[in-house]
Amino acid sequence: MAKSAEENYEGVWDSRLGFGNKSALVVIDLLKGYTTEGSDLYAPGVVDCVKEMPELLEAAREARILIFHTQVRYNPTNFIDGGVWIKKAPVLKVLVEGNPLAEICDEVKPAEGETLITKQYASVFFGTSFSATLTAAGVDTLIITGCTTSGCVRATAVDCVQNGFRPICVRECIGDRHEGPHEANLFDINAKYGDVISKAEALEYLRGLA
Repeated sequence: MAKSAEENYEGVWDSRLGFGNKSALVVIDLLKGYTTEGSDLYAPGVVDCVKEMPELLEAAREARILIFHTQVRYNPTNFIDGGVWIKKAPVLKVLVEGNPLAEICDEVKPAEGETLITKQYASVFFGTSFSATLTAAGVDTLIITGCTTSGCVRATAVDCVQNGFRPICVRECIGDRHEGPHEANLFDINAKYGDVISKAEALEYLRGLA
């Protein structure tokens, strides 16, 4: 009888990194395009994610850890900064300044002093100063939230570990447009790149810091 995925990976790809000495939180691309019904980007899993985020954000703010938010923006004239990716995913062309679908969801807007990173590709690390910023701040652990699981979250988790940081993904605070890719990518991240933890575990950690 064939083993389940969990049984196949057990003892081989299931080790844990845990939290390091200093953590930061990143909230990836929680934009209204993903939560507005009728939008081509609409993703029910992101709607659920946004509902879970305020409590986690509050705990992170009380713990006084660094908090970063990301958004995607393109040149609306020619989308040249989207390169080949926007040719593959032209649905992203709504993410331009002035389009309401490109705005950050009201429930998770950055507070004063929190850093907003603008990016054009999936990973928060690609083409930005994010890695250097974390290093300069002495951060060794990145708590990852946002969307989408199979896109920007996964790419960020992979680049996170490749840049020498510990990726910690909070399950309930991550969303995608379909449960299949969502679960498959959380499984892969937890197996090979970082830790996938529950919101309850993340809150316990943050409240312990506070």
